Amino acid sequence: MKVLVTGGAGYVGSVCTHVLVEQGHEVTVIDDFSTGNRDALAPGATLIEGDVYDLIEDTLAAGKFDAVLHFAARSLVGESVEKPDEYWHHNFVTTLELLDAMRANGVQNLVFSSTAATYGEPAQVPITEDMPTAPTNPYGATKLAIDHAITSYANAYGIGATSLRYFNVAGAYGSVGENREVETHLIPLVLQVAMGHRDKIYIFGDDWPTADGTAVRDYIHIRDLADAHVLAMESNQPGNHRIFNLGSGDGFSVREVIDMCREVTGHPIPAEVAPRRAGDPATLIASSEKAKTELGWQPQRTDLRTIVEDAWAFTSQLGEAAHSAQQG
Repeated sequence: MKVLVTGGAGYVGSVCTHVLVEQGHEVTVIDDFSTGNRDALAPGATLIEGDVYDLIEDTLAAGKFDAVLHFAARSLVGESVEKPDEYWHHNFVTTLELLDAMRANGVQNLVFSSTAATYGEPAQVPITEDMPTAPTNPYGATKLAIDHAITSYANAYGIGATSLRYFNVAGAYGSVGENREVETHLIPLVLQVAMGHRDKIYIFGDDWPTADGTAVRDYIHIRDLADAHVLAMESNQPGNHRIFNLGSGDGFSVREVIDMCREVTGHPIPAEVAPRRAGDPATLIASSEKAKTELGWQPQRTDLRTIVEDAWAFTSQLGEAAHSAQQG
């Protein structure tokens, strides 16, 4: 298939692009590198550099694409509270432009990178797709609004689409992993301590109603996530918008993650307990049964050790490259 990937130099988008190319698809990437990395681009993919909003109409008109995988978005929860205008424009308005360009150019296959933030603070876990959506920040609100827009476009204009709501994506795929200027995810932050880039990791609350008192989260390996995108793209049906949660189905506490990072890296990784953060739920775990049943998705890398080992191999590789550059 001829596939357009927006945000194909970001963490998730780049891994999905690598997998698409490996599987023989012809892939074009649009990315402005505001958060993506040139080193993450998949060899063999064609790059169109710039903003999706400005480029999407001409790109789809010229390309005769079979499908679009849409990752390009702002994704920092805290920033979305401070700058909601940027999030509504970059996320929602840009996606409307994408949907209109798809409609105008006869592209009927869309896979959208959504988020578990659409659910807000769930009343129960594991979280299923039929649970109420009540995002607690503009980031989650923009993604939920896009899901609604996609549903209406699918119903009215025959677009076949899938929204994939991720939980905590982690790990790496070979030479591609998490490498952001502003990092907010637990595993890469803990590994930064092991690399000597941070003095310690903070644990936000140790009095949660969980087994060890620290918050529990569901982690999904980035390669398993990429597989779900390909399966969704290959099975989309005209006029049908599907929504799937993607997670491992298991939860690991903050302490369990830190302990595993200590084991894998051999570093003591100092940790300090800090006050709870407002809006943090005690436990977030996904039910991915619908994706397994309807997509045939079978995650293969659900154990925490594999996730951390892959992330550490990538982080170490980055550190070696930076050291070599300094020596040179």
